[in-house]
Amino acid sequence: MSLNKVMIIGNVTRDPESRTTPTGQTVTSFSVATNLVWTDQSGQKQKKAEFHNVVAWRKLAEICAQYLHKGSKVYLEGRLQTRDWVAQDGAKRYRTEIVLENMEMLDSRSGGERRSDNDVEEIIIAEAPTSEDEIKVEDIPF
Repeated sequence: MSLNKVMIIGNVTRDPESRTTPTGQTVTSFSVATNLVWTDQSGQKQKKAEFHNVVAWRKLAEICAQYLHKGSKVYLEGRLQTRDWVAQDGAKRYRTEIVLENMEMLDSRSGGERRSDNDVEEIIIAEAPTSEDEIKVEDIPF
């Protein structure tokens, strides 16, 4: 048995970028920062940021593109995935990202406007890709 599950709370570091694959699927990418805060041996408060790449598909991708923006506080659930490719310079590159399965906005306001309960409900129940409808690496447009 194995488990690949990620749960983070953080802030969106850049506005989401949304694209459409050649097969017509919507995909949105963005990054989220989480912070680790601790007190060192000398009593000084220390802080370290960790940055996470996130990819959302289909309806969840559309919702992320519509409602999230730089600075949004979010709770994310998903799975880790590492992709590899050969860059133009011939070097092999790797990218580890969170494939989003659930997203909840934690801000009380979005873009300066009050969200209705219906908007929040739609975000919470948005569906992620299923194993029957697997996403191919070559469909990812970035």
